[in-house]
Amino acid sequence: MNDRRRFIHRLFGGMAAAIVLPASGSERSRGLPALAERLQHHRRVRGPDEAFWELVKEQFPLREGLIIMNAANLCPAPYPVIDTVVRLTGDVDADATFQNRAKFGRLSEQSRALLAAYLGADTREIAITRNTSEGNNAVINGLTLGGGDEVVIWDQNHPTNNIAWDVRAKRYGYTVKRVATPVTPTSETQLADVFIGSLGPRTRVLSFSHVSNVSGIRLPAKELCRVARERDVLTLIDGAQTFGAERVDLHDLGCDFYTGSAHKWFVGPKEAGVLYVRNETIADLWPSNVGVGWTSALENGARKFDNLGQRDDAAVAAMGTATTFHNTIGVDRIADRVRELAT
Repeated sequence: MNDRRRFIHRLFGGMAAAIVLPASGSERSRGLPALAERLQHHRRVRGPDEAFWELVKEQFPLREGLIIMNAANLCPAPYPVIDTVVRLTGDVDADATFQNRAKFGRLSEQSRALLAAYLGADTREIAITRNTSEGNNAVINGLTLGGGDEVVIWDQNHPTNNIAWDVRAKRYGYTVKRVATPVTPTSETQLADVFIGSLGPRTRVLSFSHVSNVSGIRLPAKELCRVARERDVLTLIDGAQTFGAERVDLHDLGCDFYTGSAHKWFVGPKEAGVLYVRNETIADLWPSNVGVGWTSALENGARKFDNLGQRDDAAVAAMGTATTFHNTIGVDRIADRVRELAT
């Protein structure tokens, strides 16, 4: 037994070393507090500060000479997130008893609270899902729609917020209306008007990507949600391209649902995501998955939407680490840098 334990300890120690040590051999920060201390000096610098972003870049195990250009699809995680996932995965595999795994309930709630604050939401409005796709389908499958109802969507939506509506509409008999925006819009009003003009008396849902992964166009989400609310229309925002890239305040946006993936701009763990369900609409959305702990989940708001059975507990816990990583760098500073590079 002792030999087996030593073997497992050496195995995970070797895995951690192989994963977390930078290929360049440069010294990395030891934890987020140390990173915060190193970044503090640069916060006092006005204007562009490339040294600040070089320090941030050191937090990622990027191969030397490689520049990631497709953040819309998959981003690497930084060392603090990787360390959390590796450490907690090893912890579970070394001791998979209920007693040892009990701590993950607390870690999950810590992640939920951090995500809620990060997104401008209440804790009971946040579910930790596996990705944007799961979140979108949780909403599409969970709403009660039928013949005579209409859903308005953007034709640039991701398939999980586009074709998924078609499949469900074919089963239940409602109508899906696609809206196209100008290829080269000149104002937010021009973008908003095409959606507002498409809302009719039968429209029940307006569903759109916050930022298109096709064109990069950013829709005036707050205005669209305001008009939809006035007309008693629910709103689903696919936030795959803003979660982690911009400051998002969901209460200020006024949407009913928002979805995001940790593996994109949020640079978080793989197979983890977020689903926001506004307090007032939680009761109207039926869950796609019902399992162990359902009664408790039912009484705790949006938690009923992450009642998904056995999870990757390490990834769920690392959502909190990723949130703290963003807060350490500065949410607005990240958004400004994204715009700077895009410009």
